[in-house]
Amino acid sequence: MFYFLSKAIDFLVMPLSIIIMLMILALFTKNHKWQKRLIGLAIVLTYLVSNTYFVTKALNWWEPRVVQLKNVKGTYDVGILLSGGLIYGEKPFTDLISTGDNGDRIVQAFRLYKAGKIRKILITGASKDYQMEQRKGETRVAADLLVKWGVAPADILFEERARNTRENALYSARILKQKFPNGRYMLITSAFHMRRSLGCFQKAGVKTDYFCAAYRGGYNGITFDRLLVPDANAFADFSVLWHELIGYVVYKLTGYA
Repeated sequence: MFYFLSKAIDFLVMPLSIIIMLMILALFTKNHKWQKRLIGLAIVLTYLVSNTYFVTKALNWWEPRVVQLKNVKGTYDVGILLSGGLIYGEKPFTDLISTGDNGDRIVQAFRLYKAGKIRKILITGASKDYQMEQRKGETRVAADLLVKWGVAPADILFEERARNTRENALYSARILKQKFPNGRYMLITSAFHMRRSLGCFQKAGVKTDYFCAAYRGGYNGITFDRLLVPDANAFADFSVLWHELIGYVVYKLTGYA
């Protein structure tokens, strides 16, 4: 039920859905004053969420500070790599490996491993049923990449049941407490997703440090293009951020994070 409700809420509160609903209301309202207000509100929202400068500012506020590899102290027993966008699984050619929007998580896990900062990599998350049946889910394909790059197969662990961040934490916690009690853990996920992830693992009784991947924020100087010209990429980035903010609030209210 929680999984279904989260998807329904996600659809209803996303920026594009809100803008479309405002336009539909404007189309059917007979009050010309309210019609103009609704259209105006849709235009303003579209501008704000597609403004590169404002969106970058919001991302920089939300994403944790950058942790450089050279500043990671000591060695961690396990690096916990969260799946979800690691691999793009809809390509028509089965031998074509294409990393997804969050593929940088794999790269950062590899860097940590090769630098001797983590001993094991636990990849957590379920994929679509047909992919799991063929052993071509995200976790397995990501693991194959890591092995080809030089990670020892024995150093890769799998958790392939989790469908969301809460389950990532709960199911990973069982493995960690059983195989690596009192170990040091490093959580590896995208920067925009790190706050909710840390909260979930803390609730599951797993204390971790973090190493972010796939930062979406960055330089936010004022230029004509960044301040005045709408950008589809900024709209997409804000949609990701808004989705995460809503998820974080929902997880907080339900006690999951």
